[in-house]
Amino acid sequence: MNPFTKYELGFFPTPLQELHNLPHLFADEYRIFIKRDDHTGLATGGNKTRKLEYLLGDAMAQGVDTIITAGAQQSNHCRQTAAACARAGLSCHLLLGGDKPDQFTGNLLLSKLLGANIHFMGHQRKGEELENMAARLKRKNLRPYIIPYGGSNLTGAMGYVEAAGELREQLRDKGESASHIFFASSSGGMQAGLLLGMAMHDLKTRLMPVQIDKEGTAGVSLQESVINIIREGNKVLKIRKPVEESDVYAISGYDDAGYGVLTHQEEEAIHTLAEREGILLDPVYTGRAFYAMLHHLKEKKITPGSNVLFWHTGGIPANFSYAGQLGR
Repeated sequence: MNPFTKYELGFFPTPLQELHNLPHLFADEYRIFIKRDDHTGLATGGNKTRKLEYLLGDAMAQGVDTIITAGAQQSNHCRQTAAACARAGLSCHLLLGGDKPDQFTGNLLLSKLLGANIHFMGHQRKGEELENMAARLKRKNLRPYIIPYGGSNLTGAMGYVEAAGELREQLRDKGESASHIFFASSSGGMQAGLLLGMAMHDLKTRLMPVQIDKEGTAGVSLQESVINIIREGNKVLKIRKPVEESDVYAISGYDDAGYGVLTHQEEEAIHTLAEREGILLDPVYTGRAFYAMLHHLKEKKITPGSNVLFWHTGGIPANFSYAGQLGR
């Protein structure tokens, strides 16, 4: 049962690709697949496209004319939201952390090119002022719709409920399976959607969500955010075998440097995948999560002989804002 409205934005299904060179790093003891949500097609792609199809569907059904959301200056979510608004003919307001830089690069530059109204919010990067901005816009006789930080509520998570079914069909068509799925988890919507989708579509695998940001959102931890969406999803979607709250966890320890801080780990991951497979990661999300997968395989934390999948969530434009570090 899917009671949500959808507005088409992306190119689906995204490719499911087997990596043939990377396993040599691990004496070919693993088969490694990658799900290419960097190819969703919306302003260079990324996982937020799936969420935005449902979020904009809901917004447009309500007859709004303006979308408001928030994030860091290199937010992939904000860049894709700006692109989605351009496609749908809606005004877009982005509340971004930090001060206005002298030069716009990466996702920030693309958000500007896509026509977003950008507001720099200092230390507030997780939507602390979204309600106040909505009130200001209403006083101007606009009809705003708030998309939460990361697009992470049940409406947005529906994109990954659907994606779980998409992956199940792709694996079945190839006669393959994946014992573990690694991916970056920050605001929790993708993780919650995949858990709900696995239950709905009977996808048998173990999620390996890698925590990207130690800080919670509005005082709520990542785990709590996922559980809140799961609780609502179990009820609204009437899942025959509800997702258990005990299934919600995240792999920590790779985020010690803090959100958006590039370390040797992310650099290693980015260079490894680029040089061995010709695939680009980003410095904030996929670089960190991919390093966690490499480390798990190197340390044999996953049983040799397993089929492992990495879900690429996009974010490639952010590389350009880290050029001084990555280009050394």
